Amino acid sequence: MKKRKKTPRRKPASKKIRKKGKPANLASGPAAQPVSSPSAVAAGAEALGLAASALQSGRPEEAFRLCGRVLQQNPGDSEALNLAGVAAFQAGDASEALSLLETAVAFRPDFADAHNNLGNVLKAMGDTTAAEAAYRRAVEASPENRDAEFNLGIVLEAGGRFIEAEASYRRCIALDPGAAPAQFNLGNVLKALGRLDEAVIAYRRALGIDPGHAEALNNLGTGDMELGRPADAIHAYRKAIGVNPEFAEAHYNLGVALQETGEQDAAIAAYRRTIKCDPGHAGAEINIGYALKEMGRLDEAEEAYARAIQIAPDYDKVRANLGDLYLQQGNPDAAVRVCDDFLKDHPGNISVLAFKAIALEEKGDRGAVRELYDFDRLLRPVHQSAPDGFDDMAHFNRALGDHVLGHPSLIAQPASHATRFGRHSGELLAEPKGPVAALEGMIMAAVKDYRQAIPPDPAHPWPAKKPKRLGLSVWGVAMDRQGHQLAHIHPSAWLSGVYYLKIPGVVRADDPAHAGWIEFGRAPEDFHATTEPEVRLIRPEEGLMVLFPSYFYHRTVPFESDETRISIAFDVLDLD
Repeated sequence: MKKRKKTPRRKPASKKIRKKGKPANLASGPAAQPVSSPSAVAAGAEALGLAASALQSGRPEEAFRLCGRVLQQNPGDSEALNLAGVAAFQAGDASEALSLLETAVAFRPDFADAHNNLGNVLKAMGDTTAAEAAYRRAVEASPENRDAEFNLGIVLEAGGRFIEAEASYRRCIALDPGAAPAQFNLGNVLKALGRLDEAVIAYRRALGIDPGHAEALNNLGTGDMELGRPADAIHAYRKAIGVNPEFAEAHYNLGVALQETGEQDAAIAAYRRTIKCDPGHAGAEINIGYALKEMGRLDEAEEAYARAIQIAPDYDKVRANLGDLYLQQGNPDAAVRVCDDFLKDHPGNISVLAFKAIALEEKGDRGAVRELYDFDRLLRPVHQSAPDGFDDMAHFNRALGDHVLGHPSLIAQPASHATRFGRHSGELLAEPKGPVAALEGMIMAAVKDYRQAIPPDPAHPWPAKKPKRLGLSVWGVAMDRQGHQLAHIHPSAWLSGVYYLKIPGVVRADDPAHAGWIEFGRAPEDFHATTEPEVRLIRPEEGLMVLFPSYFYHRTVPFESDETRISIAFDVLDLD
């Protein structure tokens, strides 16, 4: 059986490390950067120099005492206040550090280093909004302050503002081309934006500066895997492990790559090394179970899944894997029980609801399957009208198509997604949105109508869990000849959908093969499902939006055409 690549149900996707390293001379807390003060007396200047040396040697208490002597003579000495703030922070007194640094910038508003240090303290205290403001004031006061620019990028990245973070990291790199941490973090935000080719380049540049950067090697490997280069990924992971033999995620990712290339025994060995480094790594136990199951060693696989459950009892993926093992053993009743036991404490869980439908089908309880899927009520195709600013739907769809095909994140069939013989974009809600901004409004209006039409239903596990706070993620898919998507679900979402903007002429209503149609209700090939299910097919039309619960397995039927089939998919996220 093939392993599905859309979601990490059987083998969680490779993980990249998002370590926020600093450029070479940045401290973990506020940086100590004294500047000669014309107003300082010779003794004071000497004391500040000694304080800076004490900080660099890890003696913050001594540095604080030296700064205190200067401040007794001159309470407004901004240099002494800055260094004292750094010393207090390193000694563990963030409140005192905050007070001292705020006083420093009050006496000297253009003191860039003090603003930067203030930002570091605020960030450590969890006030990222104030930290961002402090870093921006540091950059305004000193546009060549690459430390503040780098730290600003970290705050922006942590807040999901990847476009702005990219700009900050690029400015930092322009100021200091040898800043490997900035190149590394740039790679991370480019990866988050779906611009994998650029991310890989950034990781390679970081490694050109610092060949022993284990996290960059690991993330380079994840990029290579996503771009369909498993041999390169394996090489990168092994180099990362060579730098840091205790690097659990590199061992884990190596196992994923080896498993993907069919080297099950080597993959199991890599996962076991992962567990040796990190005994609480449930994903490694799950993947050991999957590999053993593929090798026919079902009893050992079940033991691995049991260990994963013990480590992470709330981890839904292992329940689907264990249930499928029971299907492989010919025991659908046990598979259904696995689902029911988990859903008691995790009602509405997308992954387990999806698998339960398969298990019920194998059990022969088609009535329960129909009740769970309830296509007539829960699957809703809706024809859309042209939004404001566009003459008609043809104009709107052309604009969307141009935006998708020209998007910098569009790449050929990324490994972690279900798309085959096609291209897949990253997040389309990242600025500039272009015509996607209008589509965003259409989606949210359709979601509102859907929610009103599907009231909470305590008798059904999905409508019963109706989130109050919603998020949205949007991406594009362009399929070429033989293009299709493997059967998959969207486990991180609550409601999902697709909007069709360009459909080849071969996608016809009178085609008995349903080429290019979307099909709901069929299990992925890698599940041990033997019963032919009842499915629901919908023919895509330009301007049609289809909404469905995220636990509905769905796929695209392959088609033959020189025309490109373009759609925009979306996930409505449960933020409660």
